[in-house]
Amino acid sequence: MSSSPVAQVGRYRWRVCMMLLLATTINYTDRQVLGVLAPFLQQQIGWNELQYSYIVTAFQTAYAIGLLGAGAIIDKFGTRIGYALSIGVWSIAAAGHALATGVMSFAVARFALGLGEAGNFPAAIKAVAEWFPQRERALAAGIFNSGSNIGALVAPMMVPVVATRWGWQAAFLCTSALSALWLVMWLCTYRTPDEQPKLSTAERAYIGHEPSAVARVPWSQLLRHRQAWTLVAAKFITDPIWWFFLFWLPKFLHARYGLSLLELGLPLVAIFLLADLGSIAGGWLAGRFIRRGWSANRARKATMLICALLIMPVLFAARANHLWLAVALIGMATAGHQGWSANVYTLASDMFPRHAVASVVGMGGFAGAVGGMLISTVIGLLLQATGSYVPVFMLAGSAYLIALVVVHALAPRLQPVVLR
Repeated sequence: MSSSPVAQVGRYRWRVCMMLLLATTINYTDRQVLGVLAPFLQQQIGWNELQYSYIVTAFQTAYAIGLLGAGAIIDKFGTRIGYALSIGVWSIAAAGHALATGVMSFAVARFALGLGEAGNFPAAIKAVAEWFPQRERALAAGIFNSGSNIGALVAPMMVPVVATRWGWQAAFLCTSALSALWLVMWLCTYRTPDEQPKLSTAERAYIGHEPSAVARVPWSQLLRHRQAWTLVAAKFITDPIWWFFLFWLPKFLHARYGLSLLELGLPLVAIFLLADLGSIAGGWLAGRFIRRGWSANRARKATMLICALLIMPVLFAARANHLWLAVALIGMATAGHQGWSANVYTLASDMFPRHAVASVVGMGGFAGAVGGMLISTVIGLLLQATGSYVPVFMLAGSAYLIALVVVHALAPRLQPVVLR
């Protein structure tokens, strides 16, 4: 029996995808370390709920500022150099957390980390646009985006062990070392398809070719198109929910069920393992629909609707009487979010040419970070005043259906943009 045409063209592009997966895993391990340690650093250092929200907001503010320029820098200098600059900054910033002693110094370290980590998704989505044909982009994005869940899995498994044995500072230093190692690997291996000598002629033709732009496209030109506002709106409405899951879940589980640092590991691993499955399944499902003859518009939105419906039951998580019922509801929601996110990221490459993808993703990420800043402050104020997570979970359960309505209103057919 002969092999399939897809298998015959080669699989080098999937090696690139694995590099992106590894970078995203390290990225989320870095940012999740503080979330895992938060209930216990709060006791040791003495910050209150509102002060913790300020530390979280410092990261999100820098993340938003970084995204203002990250996409443009990556589009200008290319994926290889742009990604290297990003991970170099966040590696140094991760190590800087080990020097923090109070609210202000933690906020400074988080700010620096946010600046560096802002480049991850614009660079990764641009690499996917460079290395994958349209029908495979959602799956590739889902695979590398699953690194956000793997990172969130690694952190609760690694951090309690390292922190109890060598001190909390060692947890931040470990992730910094991983970032530096990836940077060396990236600079030694990554090239675009046109420049990669190990890529077969058949696979290069399968990926397709798009001429490079002579200059980057400014945001002012991109924002003239409703398609750009589609990504901005989707990220602004739904990214804050993911920020909540990342930075507040350990505190919620500790407050609601009295879990210790070591006891947090298993529930968090279960939640983010489900998220990992959701990320890959969401990308696979959209690709499956396209292979069955559906348009990209129909396939993306149908998948996003399924993900939004999967998230809705999280409304009841705050009042769950049993730990593992809450874990199941939150795990379903994180799975739905990641499946949703894989398709939202792919909207950029569906509607914009490759040379503008990183800038469009940067705009969407900026909007999502601004939304995250707002929700962090709101959560801090709510918890300081009431101690209740119920309103936050109600918001989480309803946000995605609202976002899907907005996406469809702004881009009813996902019509590609022609940039001059």
